[in-house]
Amino acid sequence: MAEQANAVPFDEAPVTARYWLSIIIFAVTGVVDFFDFFVVGFLVSVLAPKWHLTFGQTSIMLMSAGIGAMLGAFVAGFLADRFGRKPLAISGVLLCGLTSGAIAFIPEDGWVAFAILRFFVGFGLAAGAAAAVPAIVEFAPTRHRTLVASLVIVPVAFGVLSASVTASFLLPLVGWRGLAAVGFLPIILGILTMIVMPESPRWLISKGRVREAQASIRKLYRVGGDEFVLPTLPPASSATFADLFAEQRRFWLTVLIWFGASTANYGVFLWGPTIVALLLGVSTQDAAKMFIYVSLAGVLGRTGFAFLAHRIGRKPCGQLMGYGTAVSLALAAYFHSDFAGTVPLFLVFLIVGAVFFDGGFSNIGPYPAEIFPVQLSGRAVGLAQLSNGIGKIVGPLCLALIAGADNLVHPSATASAVMPAFCFLAGAGLLIGLAFTFLGVEPHGRPVALFGENAGASAAPKSLAAKAAAGQ
Repeated sequence: MAEQANAVPFDEAPVTARYWLSIIIFAVTGVVDFFDFFVVGFLVSVLAPKWHLTFGQTSIMLMSAGIGAMLGAFVAGFLADRFGRKPLAISGVLLCGLTSGAIAFIPEDGWVAFAILRFFVGFGLAAGAAAAVPAIVEFAPTRHRTLVASLVIVPVAFGVLSASVTASFLLPLVGWRGLAAVGFLPIILGILTMIVMPESPRWLISKGRVREAQASIRKLYRVGGDEFVLPTLPPASSATFADLFAEQRRFWLTVLIWFGASTANYGVFLWGPTIVALLLGVSTQDAAKMFIYVSLAGVLGRTGFAFLAHRIGRKPCGQLMGYGTAVSLALAAYFHSDFAGTVPLFLVFLIVGAVFFDGGFSNIGPYPAEIFPVQLSGRAVGLAQLSNGIGKIVGPLCLALIAGADNLVHPSATASAVMPAFCFLAGAGLLIGLAFTFLGVEPHGRPVALFGENAGASAAPKSLAAKAAAGQ
């Protein structure tokens, strides 16, 4: 006990340069991976007329990555909990990069090969996220985990923007194959992750691998030659998906907030430019340029939510995201035909709304890994991404049904459909707010739990060192 009393609680120690380098690599990887994920729209816009593709064929090409992402997140979440964060983070990034770049070498008219490779792009992206998000949460000292884990989510928004900018410059110069070859970039980041990133010390502790945990801690924290205490808990029995569902409050909270967030966000970016074009009588391309302001508002919102969550906590920020989304999209629906001078109020309310429906992702991104215990956090992130993928399918389906359109990928927006469609999207935002209000738990300032019986965020906050000193 005397030795434990003099030991350093590693969670309270300063972090090393290697810690910050690992976090930077995670952030840059998110940007590059999402570039790979969203560049498909520009590739298909070139290949559809060139290969004389049908609507069904282009739909499969566009949606295959989303289906792969849903499966990848769920499978990789289990594997990350079983075999560790590092191997799955590396494997996911490498798979995403290899299959995205390989599209440059498919034969002409090879839309089937394109769709298969895109399936694995989505699978790899989601697999990497299912391992990386828990790793970011578990790496971070409790005192600044909320801020750091949220800020890592902010640059992801630039992945979409970089896809647009890169496509506009490279397509005329190197063609679609050259643009597809840029997809190999994540391989470099996968190699850097292999060299720099240690395994999550908290995951190692949960597996009873104390010596490896100590080595990992010395790479991430400035504990020097001092002794530091680790819990002497035996490794828990392997968790199952049933254990994930057993945490029913957190299970349904995760499903509802991610389904609602995905439905609202994807619906706005799917229909918004078309409606602005309809209102102003301009081309969809010109309306898309106006939507840059919506995207920039989302980036500002993500940054703001990262700092706000650090001040007031995840739950109040989740409520703000949900209710802010509901109000702004309801106003966009109600005033969709009105103007302030020459500016459509619809666009104004979407810019305001982006602060919530897009910005709030920096708050909910790390949330599943914080409210579930370490032994389940990979699967929890996988559950969130599965719900995210379902929202991306259900959202366009509902919008198409509201509009009475046959095209489920890009439903045609009409003036009469704007009001009910955006009221539906506002309802998705309301779902987020209500889920946080009645089911939300607050992880801010509390150490992540190792095992399910510690009840995650509802447990009394204790440092790992304190648990060990108490003989737990």
